[in-house]
Amino acid sequence: MIFVFGSINLDMVVALPRLPKAGETVSGPDHQTFPGGKGANQALAARRAGAEVSLTGAVGRDAFAELALANLRAAGVDLQGVRVLDGATGLALIGIDPKGENQIIVASGANIRVEADWLEGRVTSGSTLMLQGEAPLREIRKAMGIAGQTGASVFWNPAPVPQDDLMDCLDRTNTLVVNEGEAAYIAGKLGMPGEPDKFARDGAASGRAVIVTLGSRGIVAAKGEGLFRFAAPQVTAVDTTGAGDAFCGALAAALDLGRPFDRALKEGMAAGALACTVTGAQSSAPDKAEIARLADQIV
Repeated sequence: MIFVFGSINLDMVVALPRLPKAGETVSGPDHQTFPGGKGANQALAARRAGAEVSLTGAVGRDAFAELALANLRAAGVDLQGVRVLDGATGLALIGIDPKGENQIIVASGANIRVEADWLEGRVTSGSTLMLQGEAPLREIRKAMGIAGQTGASVFWNPAPVPQDDLMDCLDRTNTLVVNEGEAAYIAGKLGMPGEPDKFARDGAASGRAVIVTLGSRGIVAAKGEGLFRFAAPQVTAVDTTGAGDAFCGALAAALDLGRPFDRALKEGMAAGALACTVTGAQSSAPDKAEIARLADQIV
C-alpha cells in the first residue's frame, strides 16, 4: 500500500512557439486544463502502475477542487485523506515549447496548509509513504516521523528542493529520487559530491537507495554496493511535464509490489518515457501493461 502526502493542483497549459525569457511575453493560440500537483500526479501514476494508493492533501473551496480530483477518483485512488479548506485550490501555470520543454509557475493555495497529523492512524507498517517538495518542509519532516513510528518506508522526491537544512530528512529517507539539477543543489548544501554517479554512491552509503534521473540520458542509481545505469527509451517527446512524476509513481509502485530493484528502475523509466508522449501531467501517466511492455525492452 502506498500513502501519498502532497500537493493537489489544477494545471493550465499553454503551447508556446518558445519559452519566454525574463520580462518577456510569448503568446500561444489556446490553453488546456488538466488536474495536477506532484502529490496527485504521483498518486495517480502509482495507481495506474498497479499499486493500491491513498492520497492525503487539501483542495480549496472553489470550482477547481473537483476538477483537480476527477482523475484520482476515476482511477480508484483512496481520497478519504483529502480535506476541503477555505480558500483556493492550488494552481499551476505551464508553458510548453515545440520540443516538449516547459516552464512552470505554481500558486500553492490550500497545499501550504496541509498537516502531517492527518496521516495519523492511516499509515501502516510495511507500507510506503511518498513525499515530494511542494508541501511545507515542517510537515514533510513530521510525516517522515510518523512513517518511522509505524514502520513504513519513506520514498522522497524533493521537488522543488526545500531551502532549509535537509540532512535530517535524508536520514529518514529509504528511497531518494532527484534529477541532475536537484542532486547538484543538495550536494552543494550538504558537502556531497555533485556528479550524479558519485552523488548516488555517497547517498547510498547510508543504507538508502538513491536515484538520479538524467532526462533523455536515462538514470544512474545506487543501492547497497550496486551501481545501476540505464539509457532512456527512445520516444518522441510531446510534453515532459509529467515524466518525473510518472517515473516516481511507477518506481514506488514496483518497489511496493516487491519487484527487484533493477526491474523497478526499468518500470519507472518506462513510465517516465511514455509520459513524454502525451500532453498533461496526469493524462500522460501510462497503465501497468504499457509500462511492462516498454520495461521489457530496457537493458
